[in-house]
Amino acid sequence: MTRPDPRQTAALSAAMSRAVDLSALKARADATRTSNSSGAAPSGPPSEFVLDTTEETFGAVVEQSLQVPVVVALYASWSPQSMELVATAAKLAAQGRGTWLLAKVDVDANPRIAQTFGAQSVPMLIAVAAGQPIDGLVDVLPEPQLKQWIDRLVTALRDRMPGIAAAEANNAGAPADEPEPEAEDPRLVAAEDALERGDYAAAEAAYQQILDAEPGNEEVKAALAQVRFIARAESADPNAIATADANPDDLDAQFAAADVELAEQRVEDAFRRLVDTVRRTAGEDRDRVRSHLVELFGLFPADDPKVLAARRDLASALF
Repeated sequence: MTRPDPRQTAALSAAMSRAVDLSALKARADATRTSNSSGAAPSGPPSEFVLDTTEETFGAVVEQSLQVPVVVALYASWSPQSMELVATAAKLAAQGRGTWLLAKVDVDANPRIAQTFGAQSVPMLIAVAAGQPIDGLVDVLPEPQLKQWIDRLVTALRDRMPGIAAAEANNAGAPADEPEPEAEDPRLVAAEDALERGDYAAAEAAYQQILDAEPGNEEVKAALAQVRFIARAESADPNAIATADANPDDLDAQFAAADVELAEQRVEDAFRRLVDTVRRTAGEDRDRVRSHLVELFGLFPADDPKVLAARRDLASALF
């Protein structure tokens, strides 16, 4: 098993679990199923690891999530991107062989589920564990990156969800279809262990040591940016945004506010704040703001639409 990607160690978002309550949706599904037990049968038997989910059957998703993580995929038949993502996720669910399940939801036929998750567009993936949403994706990722995201979920939850270990035990006799993992770099192991302990200073020092020896190592650059951001975000003043709004010329206040907005998943707000600050500054101050913004860009894949849009805005502000 590979280690979690240090760029996304903090990806399991507590914000989602605070914002979404699935209990009401489950109760409604249970009540509907009880009162409508003679309803129409599904068009075909459900796959072992892929569930065709409706508002009436969503209670089963919550119950399944007590044993293994369930990835809820919100899609629409008119969205080729969402259909493509669901097909890829279904393929990965089959490969996972019960360590996690995929629940497909047609948002046009089941609008209440989409409303519960606050979905404003499709596709959208939401990971549910122990009856609570813990992480989500709103981008169409290539299959390798989607698999990495799911593998990280399973790894993070293995010790807390009995169904994962049981599924892995059942699959232990199956022939391996993946090559043996490469030996881990002890320098990365030390950095990631420090990160997992919450020793951000040690993790930053370890990543910086690697980068000093390998200046072109883009993965380590991204990991270093992630560590620095996590450290700043965890120590940020809860009133940072209000302070920055009241003091638009205070660069440090703008940096702190952007970090908080990013930690709250208000990505566009964070980028817009710093681009606007670039427009108001010049000389060394402008360079400081640009550098902070570029560092935040490094927390995302280079082709992320939000990053691409912000880079265009930054270029316009600079030139």
